[in-house]
Amino acid sequence: MGGTEHLTVHREGATLVLTLNRPDAKNALSLPMLVGLYDGWVEADEDDAIRSIVLTGAGGAFCAGMDLKALAGGSMAGQHYRDRLKADPDLHWKAMLRHHRPRKPVIAAVEGYCVAGGTEILQGTDIRVAGESATFGLFEVRRGLFPIGGSTVRLQRQIPRTHALEMLLTGRPYSATEAAAIGLIGHVVPDGTALAKALEIADQINACGPLAVEAVKASVYETAELTETDGLAAELARGWPVFDTADAKEGARAFAEKRPPVYKRA
Repeated sequence: MGGTEHLTVHREGATLVLTLNRPDAKNALSLPMLVGLYDGWVEADEDDAIRSIVLTGAGGAFCAGMDLKALAGGSMAGQHYRDRLKADPDLHWKAMLRHHRPRKPVIAAVEGYCVAGGTEILQGTDIRVAGESATFGLFEVRRGLFPIGGSTVRLQRQIPRTHALEMLLTGRPYSATEAAAIGLIGHVVPDGTALAKALEIADQINACGPLAVEAVKASVYETAELTETDGLAAELARGWPVFDTADAKEGARAFAEKRPPVYKRA
């Protein structure tokens, strides 16, 4: 497993847990954090033993966005990672899930601040859990900036446009309850329990057929902007081969024998 000074990695069974680990700065994005995030997505993609990913933050915060103090000074922490950016100038966008979508489900476990770049990364996750005191929002316009992490495209596809535009154009904070009401997050839980809830959901996913899970996720995103006719055709092309896998046969046998299935990604 990888990780950097601002991104820790550990496993909980078949779940890879990525923790934004810069609590003194409310986990504001840094170069070491972005490198660690990207490496975590790649690790999950390449390791078949990993069936789900949980993204969370240390110290009672998720992510307060880009480190504006460092940005204003023209530098960021972790200059020794600059060679990684030179080798892959798109790395930071992949890290923020703007230009990369992991094939495994990604569950966000949010506590505290999840604003600006934090809310932008959130939009790249699949399932979202938040503590009741969590705060969301896209503050960029208040600072004369543009939410270039994908929010002007993604947000209106994930929540009603009127709510998307209000969030984007006012730059105001949203409570967890309000974020759930507009559909930005799926679960509001007591403070300090978001990670436990996310891991509970991950365990439910991990118990399912991994080939089926990955195909379902891929189909949802592939067909999102297609017409119904084209989407159904794409779904059939993506989903039908799953029925011919050993995992599908194992699932049927396990159901008939009333036992937990043992999937082998075959």
